[in-house]
Amino acid sequence: MKKIIVITGILFIASLVMLSFRAEPVTPANYPALPRDSVGSVKAFMSVYKVLMSSRCMNCHPSGESPLQGDDNHIHTMNVKRGVDGKGLYAARCSNCHQAENTAGLHMPPGNPKWGLPPANMRMVFQGRTPRQLALQLLDPKQNGGRTKAQLIDHMAKDDLVGWAWHPGDGRTLPPMSRPAFAAQVRLWIAKGAYAPSIKTK
Repeated sequence: MKKIIVITGILFIASLVMLSFRAEPVTPANYPALPRDSVGSVKAFMSVYKVLMSSRCMNCHPSGESPLQGDDNHIHTMNVKRGVDGKGLYAARCSNCHQAENTAGLHMPPGNPKWGLPPANMRMVFQGRTPRQLALQLLDPKQNGGRTKAQLIDHMAKDDLVGWAWHPGDGRTLPPMSRPAFAAQVRLWIAKGAYAPSIKTK
C-alpha cells in the first residue's frame, strides 16, 4: 500500500513538472491580470525599455530609413535603406549579406531567416523615443502590427528574430538582461495594467 502511495505521488509530481514546461498558446488565461498597479507596471516597463534601447534592438528600429550598426549605433555602411517591405532597396537586399544564421567570425554579418527592418508602413521606431512614447507606441495596434496585448507578449517572448538579440554573434554586446527575465518584465508590465510612464520618468 505504501509503495502504491509513493509511486502515485511521484507520478503526480512528474506530471506537474511536465505541465510547467508545456508550450501553450497565448490566451488571457496564460497571462492573468494582476491587481492594477501603476507603480509596479511602470517599473517593469522601465526594465523592458532598457533592453529595447540597447544596440541589439535599436539598430533595427532606427528613426531614419537606414539600419544602424555596432554598439555605437552608427549608420549602416553601403548606403543600405529600409525599402517598402523592410528587407532592403533595389539590389541592396538584406539577404545579400545576412543569411539564415550568423556568419561565423568576429563582427561578421549576423543572420536570421526574417532579417530586416520593420516595413515602411509600420516603422516601429525605438531610436529617440522616451519611455512614455515607446510604451504608447507598443500598445497601439495601429503601430505595433495589429497586435493585442497577449500577442505583444508572445512576440517579445517567443519570436525568433527578437530572440536573435541574445545570440548576436561574436563581438556584439548582449542586452542588459536575459531573455527570460525580459519576457517576465513584459508580462508584468501588461499584467499590472500596461501603464505608460509619465513624461518625467527617466
